[in-house]
Amino acid sequence: MGIMNKMVNGLSGNLNEVSPESLQQEYGAYFMEGETVYTGFQLVRDVVIFTNKRIVTFDKQGTTGKKMRVSSIYLSAVIHVSAETAGFGMDDSQVDIEYIDSPYYKASGGVSVAKRTFEFPKKYNIQPLYQYLQQIAYNNHESLNQ
Repeated sequence: MGIMNKMVNGLSGNLNEVSPESLQQEYGAYFMEGETVYTGFQLVRDVVIFTNKRIVTFDKQGTTGKKMRVSSIYLSAVIHVSAETAGFGMDDSQVDIEYIDSPYYKASGGVSVAKRTFEFPKKYNIQPLYQYLQQIAYNNHESLNQ
């Protein structure tokens, strides 16, 4: 994808795919032991990385981008995933993730749920990412309801 396409996607709020090797090299210091990159994306300066343990977001701040907020959604907390594919025209694809954001995953502890949406360019095939996250959500649903 050319620089102009990346800029247009960035300005429209779409994530551009980045190689796992490049993400590992730049952000590997923030990963836990045994954590590996499944896939990752960049939006202008911000980055979201899907690993085998969590979804990690890097929000670069300020004019230089040296200040950065790092936050995680643990895959063990993902309980629902939905996807919307691109249509005709200017529509983009998106993946919505609902996850438990309270420290307790069982109702007896008082569960609160949050939602996060990730938008992708029309040309990006979201099906493999959706399948990956959907399998995780299904496994979590099954283990929580035993």
